[in-house]
This record gives sequence, structure tokens and C-alpha cells, in this order.
Amino acid sequence: MNAITIFVISIVALFMGYIFYGGWLAKTWGINPNKKTPAVKSNDNDDYVPTERGILFGHHFSSIAGASPISGPVQAAIFGWVPVVLWIVLGGIFFGAAQDFSSLFASIRNNGKSLVAITEKNVGKYGKQLFLIFALFTMLFLIASFIDIVASAFEGQAADGTKLVQSGASATASMLFIAASLVFGFFTHRLRSNFIVSSFLGVLLIVLCIALGLYFPLYFSKTTWIIVLLIYMFFAAITPVWVLLQPRDYLNAFLLYGMCFFAIVGIFYKHPQMQLAPFYGFNIAGEALFPVLFITVTCGAISGFHSLICSGTTAKQVKSEKDIKFIGFGGMILESIIALVVIIVVGAFFDQSNIYKAVPPVIFANALVNISAGFGIDTSVVYTVIMLSISALAFTTLDTSARLVRYLLQEYFQDFSNKFIQTKLTNPYIVTAIIVVFSGILALGGYKAIWPLFGTVNQLLAALALLTVSVWLGRMGKKYKMLIFPMIFMLSVALVALMILLYNNIVSLVGGFGTFFKEGIQIISIIALIFLAINLILDSIRALWGFYRERKTIEDKYK
Repeated sequence: MNAITIFVISIVALFMGYIFYGGWLAKTWGINPNKKTPAVKSNDNDDYVPTERGILFGHHFSSIAGASPISGPVQAAIFGWVPVVLWIVLGGIFFGAAQDFSSLFASIRNNGKSLVAITEKNVGKYGKQLFLIFALFTMLFLIASFIDIVASAFEGQAADGTKLVQSGASATASMLFIAASLVFGFFTHRLRSNFIVSSFLGVLLIVLCIALGLYFPLYFSKTTWIIVLLIYMFFAAITPVWVLLQPRDYLNAFLLYGMCFFAIVGIFYKHPQMQLAPFYGFNIAGEALFPVLFITVTCGAISGFHSLICSGTTAKQVKSEKDIKFIGFGGMILESIIALVVIIVVGAFFDQSNIYKAVPPVIFANALVNISAGFGIDTSVVYTVIMLSISALAFTTLDTSARLVRYLLQEYFQDFSNKFIQTKLTNPYIVTAIIVVFSGILALGGYKAIWPLFGTVNQLLAALALLTVSVWLGRMGKKYKMLIFPMIFMLSVALVALMILLYNNIVSLVGGFGTFFKEGIQIISIIALIFLAINLILDSIRALWGFYRERKTIEDKYK
């Protein structure tokens, strides 16, 4: 099938979803542009900062995207392009965008509080503690993995001592991005410069960073980069959001836009046929389409991580409620478009016989290199820029996640009865230092023993986020049933995946193929996660049933 046909039909469906379904949700839930947002009411010029929608969209989009919309679709390509595209389009509209929109809306109506705090208010303190465990598990392991990913991408020397020029160039450009972000933040926030002029300046800074990176590569070891990233993460988590995080993410978004635009031009210019088969089967190499597809393609369709970004950092910066649909729903739709572009480019321009022999970012970068061959562009430059873009996105997820964990912990210990602990663990510097130390320990190898659980827990978190928001919407007297099916589906996906992981680990351990420090730890973790999830689900169902009965009693009384 022609790649353009697949692309156009899918893009039309996504835009129709944004206009009609997104518009219906906004009307149904009562989005009110005249209502003051937390960013306006609690403006502290640090965490709560009312931000222009264009800049906030770039910051939010870069934060939720990372490298996941590139990795997920490529890994899921083993099932063929049809199931991947269908899940990206339908999942993106009715699952992911609905989750992001509702999470952002709920947080804004709760003074920018996270879903953890909303859970306590609507489900109970025990539910809050359970949700926090899932959130911290997801975020800390995400941080550790991205530190490892970025440090590996920046590593300047191979095992034999050979200098890796492309890695060194990416590292230099990424470090220069930090300085460029500070300049951009100063222009947009302090000098209040024109948005278009500032954006043009931002693009020039990106080009300058890339050029300097190509000419002056850094050749640090992976361990050195882990230390550098931890130091950066500390300052990124405590610095006012407009100084570094916001402008950096906004500039990074241009890299992703440019990469996506280049790919789309290649699709239309070469109008290729898909080399990837439409469908390979429901069970490929021991991997079942259900639940693997829905665990693998996360950020392109739905990801629990998004709900934390929406309710943790973005909600504190929304200037007007009229921007909620554009940022929450629209950000997810754009990420679905990125995932769609990835599966089409890889399916049409990459040698399918080699698709199992490289990691997803490398596969995608090589597919774009194959496109550039017809444009007369130096392929080594294209490859370097693409890998730089991917590592920069991973960098963005890293600093946003660190800040989000700080919010979660400060929020949790705010009402702690022990005043000494409350004072210390609500202090941003102390909390951030703890996060940095713990993340560093995990990044140096500790997280790998239970890393296979991450994708499953992330999707379990998505189900719990939908459940929490459903309870909140119900208590506010708003319609919530449109979230119930996505919640049940994602809950089924996550629990089935956990049970399969549990079975496989038990078989490996009993059969003598596994070790306690890998399979054994995973078994203990899985059992604990299933127990905690069931408890939180039961608490939430009790809350839903409770206000349903209250509403029925009131309705019956006035009939």
C-alpha cells in the first residue's frame, strides 16, 4: 500500500478527533476561559508561571514525547503496520488525548495539584499513598533509564579507544542548548520580546549549537556524563521554570518539528510503497499482540507518564482554560502524528531484513538517511542531526521528570504530622538532592534488574490515572463514562502483562535459568504491584459507587 495514502487517512482521522471529540469533551466538562487558572491565581514566578500557549505547548510536548514515540512503533513493527497504525490513531484520540486532557483539566481545577493529591481528596489517604508508589516507581526508573540512555548517546569513546565523533558532536550541541535556553528564556520572559522574533532567534540558536557541536565534539566517558547529567538535573529541578526548563523544551520541540517535517517531505516526494507487511500475526517470536502492542506503543497512543506531566508541571503554567484542549488534547495528537511518521518512514525506507539487528533510534535515523540520499544532502550530517534530536528529547524528559518527582514528594510531605520531617522533605533543595542521589545509584545499574516492569507499570499508571479522574469528574457532577472503557482496557492490558511476566520469571527461576537478583526481584516486585493495584482499584470503585448512590438518592428525592 502507498505510504501517502496511509499517512493522509490517518492524519485526517487525528485532526477530526481533535476538532470533534476534543471539542465535545471541552463542552461536556465545562471549560471556562473566564475562570482564573492556578498559574494566574498563585503566580510565584518560579513553579506557577502563566505562559503563552505557544511556548507552553512546546515545553509540554517535548516533556511528554521524549524518545518514546520513536522507539515504541519500531518495536511493535513485528506485528505489521496495520495494528500499529490503528492503535496510534484510535488510541491517540480516545485513550491518550482523553487521558491527557482530563488530567490537565482536573489538576487546573485543583489549584495545579498532582493526581496523587486529587486521589487523596476523592478516594482517600490510602489511595493517595498507593498512587504515589506507582508514580514514583514510574518516574524514578524513567529518570534512571534516561540518564543511562543520554550518557550512552554522549559517550565519546568506543571500547577500543576509538573516538565517536557523532556522539561527541551530539554531546557538545546538547550542552550548548542549555546556554541557548538561558538566552531564549531571558528574551521571552524578562524582555517580553515578540513571540515570532523570539522563535526565529531560537531556531538560529539551534543551528549554531548544531554547527559548533559538529566542529567541537566532546569525548567524555559514560560515567563522566552520568555525573554531569546528575548535576544538571539538580539545578534544572530547582531553577524557576521560565529560566531553563520552559525555554529548553520549547527549543527542543523545533528539533522534533524539523525532523518530522523532513520525514513528511520525503514521504510525499518519493511516494513509496510500504515494505513492511500489513499484518504478520497475533503471535510473533513468542510475543502476543495482546498485550505487547499496547505496552510497547505508549507515548504514541497512551502513557501514564503523560498524566503526571499534565497534572504536575503543565497545569501550573496554563494561562487560560481555553488553552487546555490545545495543550492537553493537541499535544497528544501531535505525538501520535510523530509515532505515525516513524512507523511509515521505517516501514517504507528501511531494509526490513535488518529491522531486528539495531535499536529503534538507529533504525529510524538510517531510514531518514535513506530519504536524504535523494536530496543531495550529506548523509553523515543528517544522521548526526537526527541522533542529536533524539538524545535532546531524552534529555528533556530527564529534567522535566526530576522536577515532577520534586513536586510529588513536596506535595506528599506537606501534611506530614512530624514537623521536622515535614520541614526537611518539603525543602526543594533537600528533596532534589535525595532524588539526584537515588537516581544516580539506579542509573549506575540498579534499575536494570526490574526494568522489564517499567512499560507495564507505566500503562497501569495510565489506567489508574483514568480511574482517578473518573472519580473526580463524578464527584464534580460531570460526565465521566467516556473514560471507563479506556480505563478497563488499559487495566486489562497491564494486569495480563504483569501475569505473563510473573509466569515467565517463575519458570526461569525454577528451571535454574534465572537468578534471585534479576528474576527473583522481579517476582517480588510484580506480586507487590498487583496487590497494590487491586487495593487502589477497589478503593476507587467504592468511591465511584458511593457518589453514584448519593446522586441516585438525591434524584429520587426530587422526582
